[in-house]
Amino acid sequence: MVRVLTILAFLVCTLGFSQNEQLFEEATALYNQGEYTKAADNYLKILENGEHSAELYFNLGNTYYKLDKIAPSIYYYEKALLLKPNDQDIRNNLSYAQNMTLDAIEPLPQTSISKMYNRLTTYLSFDQWAYVAVGFMMLFVCCYIAFYYFKFSTQKRIAFISSLIFLLFTLLSVVLAYIQFSKFESEQPAIVFTEEVGIKSEPNNRSQAIFTLHAGTKVNVLEQLNDWKKIEIADGTTGWIPSDDIKVLKDF
Repeated sequence: MVRVLTILAFLVCTLGFSQNEQLFEEATALYNQGEYTKAADNYLKILENGEHSAELYFNLGNTYYKLDKIAPSIYYYEKALLLKPNDQDIRNNLSYAQNMTLDAIEPLPQTSISKMYNRLTTYLSFDQWAYVAVGFMMLFVCCYIAFYYFKFSTQKRIAFISSLIFLLFTLLSVVLAYIQFSKFESEQPAIVFTEEVGIKSEPNNRSQAIFTLHAGTKVNVLEQLNDWKKIEIADGTTGWIPSDDIKVLKDF
């Protein structure tokens, strides 16, 4: 019985993968023909089937950009960037889409050390840093075994020093993975989808609007109260926005 269920599960997964692959190819063909709305519908069907990838989000971002729907375009570029933070094509297209937004928000100034630190920690995602750590650990083990079996002192010295270097890189990668994971867990980015929305000083419609945001602007959600979310923008300003006016990025 267990064997039958395993075979059925395998067939269902294979069928689902085949269907998603066909939808992806059809969507790409429609995109190349200029049928952007139909292409977007096919890409969204793949998402509904539970498939998530940087390539899929990137193509959706491109499709909505062609449709002049900047907020969805930025949303899917940002989701692709979460999976592939060092992909230059995604960064370039995201930059083009962000240039179409109305809000010009100056981020908080950073020191040179802070910029270098952020560039290093965000070069890879936390799972990619974990894979790097595993790779360095395997190299460390190989060098350690080589040190044990080598007979000549020069070879042993090289193997020993190499093993220490790879161990150091392993620990560094683990630390960077932890930093990235902690940052990923603590931040809750979202994209504004309403064309124009007033950000309130308190979580109710009676309070005063302290500033205005437009579609496509990226915010960070700090907390939620009923149907309101407290957000922070790049310059450090905070306020409250109706939950329906933004769409969080980490929903996969």
